[in-house]
Amino acid sequence: MEPENLINRIGLGIHEYAARVRAFSRNARLYLVNVIIVGAAMGVFRLLFNFYVLSLGYNEALLGSLITVSSLTALLAALPMGYLADLLGRKNSLVISSALVGLSILAMVLWPFEGMLYAMNVVSGLGQSLGAVTMAPFLMENSGEKERTYLFSFSSGLQMAMASVGNWIGGYLPTWIGTMRGVSTMSSQAYAGALFVVSLTVILGLVPLAMLRTPRLQRAERSVFAPLSYASKNPALLGKLVLPILVTSIGAGLIMPFMNVFFRQVHNQPDPVIGSLFAWGSLAMGLGLLIAPPLADRMGKIQLVVVTQTLSIPFLIILGFSPLFWMSTIAYYIRLALMNMSGPVYQTYVMEQVEPSARATVASLVSMAWNFGWAFSPTISGYLQVHYGFGPPFLGTIVLYTISTILYYWFFLRRKEHPGPEPAPG
Repeated sequence: MEPENLINRIGLGIHEYAARVRAFSRNARLYLVNVIIVGAAMGVFRLLFNFYVLSLGYNEALLGSLITVSSLTALLAALPMGYLADLLGRKNSLVISSALVGLSILAMVLWPFEGMLYAMNVVSGLGQSLGAVTMAPFLMENSGEKERTYLFSFSSGLQMAMASVGNWIGGYLPTWIGTMRGVSTMSSQAYAGALFVVSLTVILGLVPLAMLRTPRLQRAERSVFAPLSYASKNPALLGKLVLPILVTSIGAGLIMPFMNVFFRQVHNQPDPVIGSLFAWGSLAMGLGLLIAPPLADRMGKIQLVVVTQTLSIPFLIILGFSPLFWMSTIAYYIRLALMNMSGPVYQTYVMEQVEPSARATVASLVSMAWNFGWAFSPTISGYLQVHYGFGPPFLGTIVLYTISTILYYWFFLRRKEHPGPEPAPG
């Protein structure tokens, strides 16, 4: 291709992308403002919370248990929260979700004893569950067909980009606070001060959510029996949509919550380096998410999922087993971008397969599948790390990611290559 033609095609692609972004509704834009604020705050939180717990004198086994409690709560609460999201409306559900997460972080800073850590991880799990089952239906209801995939991916990409900013700040925030307070930069006081700032920032993110304008669903559209009713009518479709996510989540829960601990213990890196590593990793993932929609337009949604997840597996192997820090770092960036860029694309695909009145229900089931792995895998991983190191958890993740990729292909692409009758959604 001639350089001039290539430049023209790139220009047209950018123009088309910008047109899709300009089509975002007012509600979508307000939601994205919340994503900017909370995304940065949670970038700091995810980097520092593990270090905060360890600085209090607890070990990796307790860390795994805390992650399990939060995710198990989100798992068990997903279906009730799907009903509650319809009952309260999208706006109220998003506001309550953010408030619960922000207040739970604040409480863990103010009262950092073991019982409170467990209790607030329950509260955080409830907030995360309510937010998870609300987000996808909210984005569906506030977007048109042309810009929908772009909104899902732009939201996730923006969240990752802001997490990158948060990771970078988080790498230095304990140092700044420790210096101001005259304590060690790796002390519980320094980490607590950083998480206190995080909690206030999350609460600040309630402001744009309070400005949303969303209708409540009619009473006829919200039934406590809706999840069971929809599942009984569409078991095969729901099984195919949810099972690959379930397998992926079991693998993700073995490793992903412990990546900061992995780089500290295996590669002996300090907080600022890990913070910068996470920041660039989030940025790489954000860029991957932003380029996913035009790729999905050209390749197809499921094709993108299968290709990117397949390509990510060799880099996961390098990440877990390379003795060289620089090689693990490069593999970490590429794996993040590849594995996660397909997430919002598949989420859009799932929402498009079901009728509008069932979206919160299906989002609940997807949330349950995702949280199932994160509810149980971290406890297993924490035990394995204490006794055997990071090798077995990485092996488990590699095997499970491979299985989930095969399931995506088997359920969706193979059917297209060998056409047959399609199940009717909803």
